[in-house]
Amino acid sequence: MAVEGSAEEQADEVSISPITEVDLQKEFADSGVREVLDELDQVLIGLEPVKTRIRETAALLLVDRARISMGLASETPTLHMSFSGNPGTGKTTVALKMADLLQRLGYVRKGHLVTVTRDDLVGQYIGHTAPKTKEVLKKAMGGVLFIDEAYYLYRPENERDYGQEAIEILLQVMENNRDDLVVILAGYSDKMDKFFESNPGFRSRIAHHITFPDYSDSELLNISELMLAEQNYSLSDSAKSALSEYIPLRRQQPHFANARSVRNALDRARLRQAKRVFESTNGPVDAQILSTIEEQDIRASRVFTGGLDSDKKASKCQA
Repeated sequence: MAVEGSAEEQADEVSISPITEVDLQKEFADSGVREVLDELDQVLIGLEPVKTRIRETAALLLVDRARISMGLASETPTLHMSFSGNPGTGKTTVALKMADLLQRLGYVRKGHLVTVTRDDLVGQYIGHTAPKTKEVLKKAMGGVLFIDEAYYLYRPENERDYGQEAIEILLQVMENNRDDLVVILAGYSDKMDKFFESNPGFRSRIAHHITFPDYSDSELLNISELMLAEQNYSLSDSAKSALSEYIPLRRQQPHFANARSVRNALDRARLRQAKRVFESTNGPVDAQILSTIEEQDIRASRVFTGGLDSDKKASKCQA
């Protein structure tokens, strides 16, 4: 007669029995991922291709987690990413949301974002690079390391450059600690392509390549209104019209950086508005006067008279 195991042994057998089915929609709702994706929609105007890729990535991670729970997979998927695009297209904002998403799904412990450039990783003399790089990696463990303009790590034209040492350390950690750290490399699309061609080790470790398109003029106008609203400012109708003229003109000027350029333009408009209000009023002023950007605050920009190109020509004449 077979002797049945103890109640404790039977409980152990039950506890280790593999899950046979998973309700993905319930997992999605319970994980809080929906909130992250909704926040991304609220924070970022446009960028539909990017949002689509983030949703696809979220779905992949959710399914992978379900597969692991059912014993269909055992290894942590490679989650290192590349964000390619011009400045001011939302790469850092998306990286922050990605860190939150990864933490909610249990792929990283803390969900924090550490943003660095070459200067934070590469030293100036022998023996300086390794400690700098390792210290940054220590801070980033359990979260996401975002390396902006990553291609500057590699400078083959300089034989005495220490960037290659940082690259080798990063590659080792990206492989050995991929269950506790996600690395996102970011920068201009063409330079990132060349960087990956010169560093196949990085290419082989990057699973997700996401391209960030430039914002359209209308999207930048909407973004500018959101930026102002966050600071309790608004555009008059004529100022909005002037700004809609400003954006395509600024796009043709050097160093255009999408939403970053718009933010800088609004900061200067606020300076002009403050000076105008201060100098034109003698008595009390109301909230509307203090909060309204007028057409003249926008049109005073040098962009309407040739902008940076005019400045360059003037400096050459003076030189």
